[in-house]
Amino acid sequence: MCGLAGEFRTDGGGADVAAVERMSACMVHRGPDGGGIWARGPVALGHRRLSIIDLSAAGAQPMVDAPEQLSVVFNGCIYNYEQLRDELRAAGHRFFSTSDTEVVEKAYAEWGIQFVDHFFGMFAIAIHDHRTGELVLARDRLGIKPLYLDERPGRIRFASTVQALLDGGGVDTSIDRTALAEYMTFHSVVPAPRTILSGVRKLPPATVRVIQPDGSSREHVYWRPPFERDPALAERTPEEWQEALLDSLRTAVQRRMVADVPVGVLLSGGIDSSLVVALLAEAGQTDLATFSIGFDSAGGESGDEFEYSSIVAREFGTDHHRIRIDSDRLLPGIDGAIAAMSEPMVSHDCVAFYLLSQDVARSVKVVQSGQGADEVLGGYDWYPPLAGVPRDQAAEAYASVFFDRRWPAMSRLLNPEWLLGEDAPSAFIRNGFAAPGAATAVDAALRNDTTVMLVDDPVKRVDNMTMAWGLEARVPFLDHEFVELAGRIPPELKLADGGKGVLKRASRGIVPDAVIDRTKGYFPVPAIRQLEGPYLQRVRDALTDPAAVRRNLFPRATVDRLLAAPNEERTTLGSNALWQLALLEMWLQQHHIG
Repeated sequence: MCGLAGEFRTDGGGADVAAVERMSACMVHRGPDGGGIWARGPVALGHRRLSIIDLSAAGAQPMVDAPEQLSVVFNGCIYNYEQLRDELRAAGHRFFSTSDTEVVEKAYAEWGIQFVDHFFGMFAIAIHDHRTGELVLARDRLGIKPLYLDERPGRIRFASTVQALLDGGGVDTSIDRTALAEYMTFHSVVPAPRTILSGVRKLPPATVRVIQPDGSSREHVYWRPPFERDPALAERTPEEWQEALLDSLRTAVQRRMVADVPVGVLLSGGIDSSLVVALLAEAGQTDLATFSIGFDSAGGESGDEFEYSSIVAREFGTDHHRIRIDSDRLLPGIDGAIAAMSEPMVSHDCVAFYLLSQDVARSVKVVQSGQGADEVLGGYDWYPPLAGVPRDQAAEAYASVFFDRRWPAMSRLLNPEWLLGEDAPSAFIRNGFAAPGAATAVDAALRNDTTVMLVDDPVKRVDNMTMAWGLEARVPFLDHEFVELAGRIPPELKLADGGKGVLKRASRGIVPDAVIDRTKGYFPVPAIRQLEGPYLQRVRDALTDPAAVRRNLFPRATVDRLLAAPNEERTTLGSNALWQLALLEMWLQQHHIG
């Protein structure tokens, strides 16, 4: 896990090495163990290293392979790198390190752009082919690792964070109005390739892009998970689906133990992370470090789930760390979390992950986490209303239960100059739901949430917040084979038992019943959900700051009304509407936009 950066000139000029050095230096938090720059003619590559596999200097990046005439920077982890190295050795390739980075390089030399098909892992990759002059960019199937782009006539820059591109200089930081509408509709999610900034785009998940020396390019989408039934599996019983799912998760969890450093688990006390701990214990893992977080209660809401995480820790004998966040850390933590965001993210979970990661990084470099199970296996409460909805009405039904607000309400929250002339968020959902490969309305929603909303909310949140402290987070529920299997499971088995039924039933006898049967929880940060005192004042300061007044995103009357009753107006899914507006302004101000 690391941070990468680079520039590729297509106008005959030489790469701006100083800009790449600034971009790379901006990401020292992602890679505190080392860094490097490589440049040749139109190309410059930068890298910050978090040493996880092959801790020696042989695994350093940028990695240059003279015999293959390739240079590479890589962020992530290839979990099957040892098996691939054996396969590539058998094909005649020679290795000078034991790193997964070199496996990435040799895999490209052997298979070209199909190299990604061979990987189990999370990755963002940039490869310069010295022979052809091409630049190849690639991103993993579920977008676990980010890759942002600043493309202008004559050159393209790329980096693991938006902040790095901003430090490179010259980015068009005007606000993309389509992205703004999506932010206000999809709980701050802006689907690829857009970001909130007009001059920054992101490579979509499961995509390889090849850029020629003349600037022309082509994209190849290499993975589209099916969310429909396989006739060959039509006779499977619910019990057989449960066992298949559990077997697949066992494999996914074991894959993510590959490291030359210890691996811990973020244990929330919910079924997903608890099952990860249980499967590791089942496999013989001992002295497993687990970590839970808690905050002070506020507004009648509990601020921790220690009761449940402690049950799991006792059951499996983990080395458990209960991290209580004092109130004096929370307000600075909000600003720290916002500074760490590559894009504005409204979920209060961000602050929890940020502060949890700060403490966890003192003990381990790698953790497994339970993110992704709700999207993949139907754990949210907006899925049951879609059961039985005709397939051609699925997009509208989804919008009615998922959108923060419908299009007519947007004019009450955005000033006229920021409004689009059309309902772009609804059009995006209609187009996505109309694509083949999802059998029912529930399937279409799960596909959308797995391949779009998941990527730019919980997955991005975990990457940004953990990597702010040099902590690598691995997500076994997003193993691509596990996702493919889950997509084949009949929706009624997922929606059973209040959601994730197939997983809950598979977990009986493995995870304590008290954890399986509890009410669904989240990483709670009550002080953000119930704004008052210094937290409300921080929101007020952001929305009345001179920069916010100049930007004029939100009508003054709307801001005043929300500030007067800060906890009354909620989105469809219960988020604080005032926090959504303030978070965007805080992010723009923290990153000196406008």
